[in-house]
Amino acid sequence: MKIAIFTDTFYPDINGVAKTLKRLTDYLEEHRIEYKLFAPSSYSDEYVSSHIHRFKSLSFFLYPECRLAFPSLRQMKAKLQKFNPDLIHVATPFNIGLCGLYFAKKLAIPLAGSYHTNFDQYLQYYDLPFLSKILWKYMYWFHQPCQKLFVPSSETLQQLSNHGFTNLEIWPRGVDCQLFHPNYDKKAIKKKYGCPDQYLITYVGRLAPEKDIDTLLAIIHLIPEEVNQKIHWAIVGDGPLRQSMEDQGIANLTFTGFLNGVSLAEIYSASDLFVFPSPTETFGNVVLESLASGTPVIGADSGGVRTIVKSGVTGYLCQPGEAEEFTKAMIHLLQNDWLRAQMGNAGRNYALTQRWEQIFENLLIHYQDITNAPKTQKFA
Repeated sequence: MKIAIFTDTFYPDINGVAKTLKRLTDYLEEHRIEYKLFAPSSYSDEYVSSHIHRFKSLSFFLYPECRLAFPSLRQMKAKLQKFNPDLIHVATPFNIGLCGLYFAKKLAIPLAGSYHTNFDQYLQYYDLPFLSKILWKYMYWFHQPCQKLFVPSSETLQQLSNHGFTNLEIWPRGVDCQLFHPNYDKKAIKKKYGCPDQYLITYVGRLAPEKDIDTLLAIIHLIPEEVNQKIHWAIVGDGPLRQSMEDQGIANLTFTGFLNGVSLAEIYSASDLFVFPSPTETFGNVVLESLASGTPVIGADSGGVRTIVKSGVTGYLCQPGEAEEFTKAMIHLLQNDWLRAQMGNAGRNYALTQRWEQIFENLLIHYQDITNAPKTQKFA
């Protein structure tokens, strides 16, 4: 099988879509499955591979980690025809994704799509809710030709189904349990972040409005002083709201910037709790990484996070935006070491069942179903 992937974000971009597609392409290479990936040029150091073709781009204002590319259709068509794929997978609905959609129709190549981001929910955080109907119409138009549309969670599947989307299949996310585990040197890591004798509370994610950073800050300010003296916050990530957060001068808070690999895994492992108020996740990769690290999650009862966290077992789910509810859940777990440890173990055990290998094997079965379906007709 030959697979052509069209995406508006890819490694080394730091977001869930880019990380998932990098995992997928690694899997394809390991199993000697041929692929070509078309993506925008990156704003950071390029990841160079003979399988990847990049095009000049600018950042997208709603989501700077997604790029608006300016591809050469003639060049793209030539590379695509030379590769002669059995299937096109469009992963994003912007310029590169549109090219994939166009060529799938033009060249009568079977088409799969994947839905990763709740842009509709982002609109309210950027004072653009009036664009919601237009956005949904566009997203429906874009994804309607897909013979299968992959979504990361049952919550997202239901949401799209309610908007009339069809041919939906769940494509969940896995986690590397060899990288993310509870057995790093917690004392050394806490000492590194200046809190050797305190509880370490962590947030990992983009520092942007759609992650509900306002609620995160409200939680931080609601912690009673007698508890606040015993905790230290690690804010892992970057984004447009970082400067305003830093300007608040919160003493027991460290901004680490973006972390990945072992540095990220260590801070999950050393954390006593992971707090994630974002209500806009289609999945929530960082939540699964925390569970794999044996760290309970207090997250928003919304979107994909709801399908990962089993409230009362691996953490707690709170109503989105309800900072007091998050704060009460935090204090309850900080005061109950045995319950926190029990939840950490349960989270680790759950994460061990979420194997990338099995997830990608199932995806390939779906790919095969698509390529075996009756061929579509080329259009002029």
